[in-house]
Amino acid sequence: MAITTLDPKTALIVIDLQNGIVGLPTAHPAGEVVKQSRVLLDTFRAHQLPVVLVNVAGGAPGRTEQARHTGEFPAGWTDLVAELNPQPEDHLVTKRTWGAFTGTDLEEYLKGKGVTQVVIVGVATAIGVESTARQAYELGFNVTLAVDAMTDLSAETHDNAITRIFPRLGETGTTAEIVALLDKIRA
Repeated sequence: MAITTLDPKTALIVIDLQNGIVGLPTAHPAGEVVKQSRVLLDTFRAHQLPVVLVNVAGGAPGRTEQARHTGEFPAGWTDLVAELNPQPEDHLVTKRTWGAFTGTDLEEYLKGKGVTQVVIVGVATAIGVESTARQAYELGFNVTLAVDAMTDLSAETHDNAITRIFPRLGETGTTAEIVALLDKIRA
């Protein structure tokens, strides 16, 4: 469903825009994702709405068929990209699974701030973004996904998430559409 409204208490969740991930080859230029995310960050901050910056520093335990990283990450790998311009009032979450709610204080933080809706952006569309959106939806938050502020390592998985999964979890829109709605309801 295309974006129709934003709740008065909406938070922005930025997923895994960190040095080690933004540097990977992606379906759409990561620089553009960072740029659009920064527009949303600036708008949410200007409206004094909660901002959550998420990085990943591990993985869930258990066997998988696909090889995955084990051990230590290179220096700076988990650092958020400088373009996000983290602010003291931003809430930082370090996750060790795909979704930002598992094993973190994210739900408690958002509910403590009276948040009823989240806008989610970042990398990777079908992993960190989708997992966090699924969890948010299951926890009762209204979910909006800024489709021009996300990308994946695969165009196929990115497109599948946007066209098949996200419409079942919430509303989708562009950065410009979300900014226009925020400006309208916060005027």
